[in-house]
Amino acid sequence: MGVVILLVMAAGVAAMLTRKLPTAFALVLLAVVIAFVAGAPLTGENSVIDTVLQEGAPALAATMIAIVLGSWLGKLLEETGVAATLVRKIVEFGGDRPVVVALGVLAVSALVGTVTGSAPAAMLAGLIGIPAMIAVGIPKVTAAGTILMGIAVGIPFELPLWQFFSTALELPVETVRGFMVKLFPFALVAAVLYVFVESRRRGVEHTWSLKSVQDKPRSPNRRQRLGDAPWYALLTPAVPLILALGFELAIIPSLLAGVLYALVTTTRPREMNKRLLRTLYGGFEVAAPPIALFIAIGILLAAVKLPGAVEALEPLVKAVSPQNTVLFVGVFTLLVPLCLYRGPLNVFGLGAGIAGVLISTGIYPAAVVLGMATSYNQVFGVADPTSTQTVWAAQFAGVSPQQVMVRTLPYVWAVALGGLCVTAATYL
Repeated sequence: MGVVILLVMAAGVAAMLTRKLPTAFALVLLAVVIAFVAGAPLTGENSVIDTVLQEGAPALAATMIAIVLGSWLGKLLEETGVAATLVRKIVEFGGDRPVVVALGVLAVSALVGTVTGSAPAAMLAGLIGIPAMIAVGIPKVTAAGTILMGIAVGIPFELPLWQFFSTALELPVETVRGFMVKLFPFALVAAVLYVFVESRRRGVEHTWSLKSVQDKPRSPNRRQRLGDAPWYALLTPAVPLILALGFELAIIPSLLAGVLYALVTTTRPREMNKRLLRTLYGGFEVAAPPIALFIAIGILLAAVKLPGAVEALEPLVKAVSPQNTVLFVGVFTLLVPLCLYRGPLNVFGLGAGIAGVLISTGIYPAAVVLGMATSYNQVFGVADPTSTQTVWAAQFAGVSPQQVMVRTLPYVWAVALGGLCVTAATYL
């Protein structure tokens, strides 16, 4: 029975890799098939309809709300010019010093990455940041990778991600937050090394193929001409983080506070109503794909936690899961590439199901699975050529996602190694 479930999972991975089915649809179909193979009845207790579909679909509801709020805040950063102003100020400060400009854009990308992930974060920092870096001589591949490495620095403090891991792995937010804080230094060091090494190793490449960020619109007012947000509004991305990390406020209220701060500091009272609704609706458009994915992940988690699935998979998973600390780090470091191309260790795909299996069978404590999943997520968020942020950044810079993967993978692989070492030392 366990072998059949593993074969079904392999078929699901193949369907996602070959793009025969969208990831969300493949995960739902996979969950239903696993439930039937595990002997679940159609209805009733531990059933396909009532447990897997009905209870699984809203299981990550808190994460979905956090995603909507993060997307809403991201739209506000875009519409009010906060993100563009941050990048522009960095470019003005850096002048014609390529490394300084790249480090500044990296910092803004990290700040934006704490608010929202995926393509919206790349666009907020990259629409101005990538042309600016290329204009001062940063190679195109390095420019695209800088945006992605910056977002990866912000990922450990992305509040919707905290909510996802807390809900999916049934861990307190405090536990998730504690590990993310430990993961952050590895992401930061790798990102800074990337900028220094790649920009100097490749040399300066001047190109003017992209529109200059110094083009001036016609309005005579400087702030209107440049689209600058007020200086105090530039603190917006830090507001949710300060509340959640510094004051340990709950995630959803922290994100709501960020939305309100952005609105109050950038919008006249008579325009607030329209801007609130317009950006909220825009946020829903951005949040729709990840929400669909989280619905599917919740369904898959419900399926792999069924008693029949746990009983069938436990001996097989236990046989191949290393318990020795050194072996644990070595094996799972070597398996890092399996989180690329929507592979089986991608936490926003089948990896969520595998995480559920590891916890429900008692192979590893939930905290260990958290360390593994978050470490792999650092790799997926930067180097996966199928992730939306990687595709957007690469195409906007004029290179291929595979080129970006080759340049960034060694750095994020090292981040994953660091995360796995911390996991083994702390929780095993």
